[in-house]
Amino acid sequence: MMKKINPELFKDQYILKNDQYVFIPIQEEVVTDFLDKIKYKIKKFNRIYSLLIEIISPVYPQPFMDAKRIIRKEIKGQNKVALNLGSGNSDLGDDLLNVDLLPYQNVDIICDIENIPFKDNSVDYIINIAVLEHVPNPQKVIAEIHRILKPGGKIYCFIPFMQPFHASPYDFQRFTTEGMKHQFREFEIMKLKSVGPTSGMLWVVQEWFALVFSFGIKPLHTFLYLLFMVLTFPIKFLDLLLQYYPMSKNIASGFSIHAQKK
Repeated sequence: MMKKINPELFKDQYILKNDQYVFIPIQEEVVTDFLDKIKYKIKKFNRIYSLLIEIISPVYPQPFMDAKRIIRKEIKGQNKVALNLGSGNSDLGDDLLNVDLLPYQNVDIICDIENIPFKDNSVDYIINIAVLEHVPNPQKVIAEIHRILKPGGKIYCFIPFMQPFHASPYDFQRFTTEGMKHQFREFEIMKLKSVGPTSGMLWVVQEWFALVFSFGIKPLHTFLYLLFMVLTFPIKFLDLLLQYYPMSKNIASGFSIHAQKK
C-alpha cells in the first residue's frame, strides 16, 4: 500500500510509477558475483533478508535495535516526516518513508541521496544504516541531510569501521570515531557509540579462513565463507557486553551516531 506523502515537501519534479515517487532514471542493481546474486535474490524477501542480516551475518545488530527503539519512542504516531535513507528493500514501518537509489518493492522515493529531493528544513528525522560506505561522496550526503532536516531535526546513522569489503554494488570507505566527529561536525552530536568489536574480528576471521582453505578457487571461497559464517555467527553476541568497554572503539565493527541539527 502506498504511504501518504505530501508532494509539497518536494523541491524537484517527479513521476509517479508503481506507487513510487521517481526523481531519476530507473536503475537496476549491479550484480557482480555469485554471492551478490544470492543476496539480490534474498533481498526480494524483506523479512527473511532482515532476519539473516540480524542473526546469521557476522555483524552484531545493535544499529537495527537502536533504530527500532528510536522509531518506537520518537517517531511512531507523532505525525513526523521521517526517512529511512538508503533503505534498500528494508521497511522499518509505516511511519518512515523508504528512500533509495534502486526500485526495490518497499521503496517509496527513488532518488540519488547526494541530491535528496526534499525542500530545506522539511524533515524531522532520518535513519541511515550502513549506507555511507557505499556512496562516493559521503560528505555530500551528510550535507544534504543537514539541509533537509528542520532545526532540531535528528539523525541516527551507522557507518562501518572494521569491516571487510562488501560491495552493494560499491564500497568506498570506512570511518574511525574521529572521522565520524569530523563528518558530522555541523551537527550537535548527542551520542557517538562503538558497535561490535567482536563482529569486526569475526567477519575478518571468516574471510581469512575462506581465503586460506579455498586455495585461490573463488567458488570454493564463497562456499567456505558462507559455511564459516553459519558455524561461527553466535560468537558475535559477545558484543552484547564488549561493545560497552571503553576501548572497543579501537576495533569496532562500526560507529553509530545520534545527532541533531543545531
